[in-house]
Amino acid sequence: MKIHSIRASLGRWHWPAVLTLGLLLAPAIRSAEGPPALGEPRGPDAKGVDQAIRGEEIAVLTSAPDVPPPITRKHATKVIVELEVKEVVKTLADGVEYLFWTYGGEVPGKFIRVRQGDLVEFHLKNDPSSKMPHNIDLHAVTGPGGGAASSFTAPGHESQFSFKAMNPGLYVYHCATAPVGMHVANGMYGLILVEPWEGMLPVDKEFYVVQGDFYTTGRFGEEGLQSFDQAKAEDERPTYVVFNGSANSLVGDRALKSRVGDTVRIYFGNGGPNLVSSFHVIGEIFEKVYSEGGVLANQRQVQTTVVPAGGSTVVEFKLDVPGTYILVDHSLFRAFNKGALGMLKVTGPENLLVYSGKEVDAVYLGSQADAGSGSERRIADLQAQVKVAMASDPKIAGLNKDVQMEKGKRVYMQTCFACHQPTGLGLPGVFPPLAKSDFLLADKDRSIRGVVKGLSGPVTVNGKAYNGVMPPVALNDEQVANVLTYVRNSWGNSGDAVSVDEVRRVRAESAHQ
Repeated sequence: MKIHSIRASLGRWHWPAVLTLGLLLAPAIRSAEGPPALGEPRGPDAKGVDQAIRGEEIAVLTSAPDVPPPITRKHATKVIVELEVKEVVKTLADGVEYLFWTYGGEVPGKFIRVRQGDLVEFHLKNDPSSKMPHNIDLHAVTGPGGGAASSFTAPGHESQFSFKAMNPGLYVYHCATAPVGMHVANGMYGLILVEPWEGMLPVDKEFYVVQGDFYTTGRFGEEGLQSFDQAKAEDERPTYVVFNGSANSLVGDRALKSRVGDTVRIYFGNGGPNLVSSFHVIGEIFEKVYSEGGVLANQRQVQTTVVPAGGSTVVEFKLDVPGTYILVDHSLFRAFNKGALGMLKVTGPENLLVYSGKEVDAVYLGSQADAGSGSERRIADLQAQVKVAMASDPKIAGLNKDVQMEKGKRVYMQTCFACHQPTGLGLPGVFPPLAKSDFLLADKDRSIRGVVKGLSGPVTVNGKAYNGVMPPVALNDEQVANVLTYVRNSWGNSGDAVSVDEVRRVRAESAHQ
């Protein structure tokens, strides 16, 4: 019986039978092909001709969160992949920029989709503007270095190598040029999917999401162009943990989108370089999990799946009710304090038999609740007005205060809203109100000390007694100034702005108390 007909008779995912068949036939196959002769050339002419390959095509590459279309052909072909390394400054978080090293100008790198048995001809270019040499190690490659030794490419040059996509699965690729950790920490990773011969079951939506940890010299949220911090990376103390290269890559207007009734498949990777991810979607159950990027759905009805650095997983689930579903690394300080949070927004008819509650995004989202809704544009517009008015216009001070207000709102929604509430009203008898607060507005220095050093013991706010603890908040001087300016001028409060110099002075005085 021919091998192809045996394979067809086994059906989809009969992998134990396939493995048994492979073990039985392997000696005969090896003896028929034989080892390469001693002294056989290893250059391009040594590849020979694979009779199973028919034709060729240019690979369709996509930027996250998009995925190339499923492969419909039933034969192996030569797939030409063209990928360019670029070192580019992009946004890591609101007001924060970073020099990313990328495949294709994006983090993660382009999604590559091929079929088991394809011959992949890989072209790696390094943009002439790059400062560093780079290469690529594809975990889908069977061969030393995963292609790294064959793809070392200096700026302004191009390398080419080829490999056969022998093993189906979802694989990470990354740069392996020394220092490897630094190249990966700067964003040099992506995913390559090798579909099995039989193809994959159709779904309604496919998404591409990769987690990564970033190490900056400045603290989380510290604005400006940040540089890489080697010491933090060695100690595995990331400043940011994000999806798809940015704290706001999958929120607001950039959220994933689907409809009730859709079956969703997420190709999820973890570029690392250090942390293990606990991938979870708040409000959904993974109906199928292809652990570690394999081809078997080895788990069903899973709440959270672990994805190691340099690893991947495929999850599938059906959407039964509308709303906003939150993607997180369930190591929750990473989600709510370092950026590992995204949204899947689902539209369609309600199903009150499945879920009758109401949706309150702010409970989970904090600062991301407002992301993509115009805050960044408002800040940019206000800063542009400040520049225009700087020559002589007295509106400058007011505009600067407006900028502080917008920035301060983001800090508040990240740090303060859970206790004091988005309305500033607090919780009766537990957390005092900030709205129309006589305690807050009576003493500016005291309010700064409360944020910097914390506050405990009895206080009276608007005639009512409170006795609790407010821990010190880990914010830099600019963030403290901005959030207090926002609080002192919101919900009926009317106060002057808080300056960075005032915060710096109070912090220094408090250090000696």
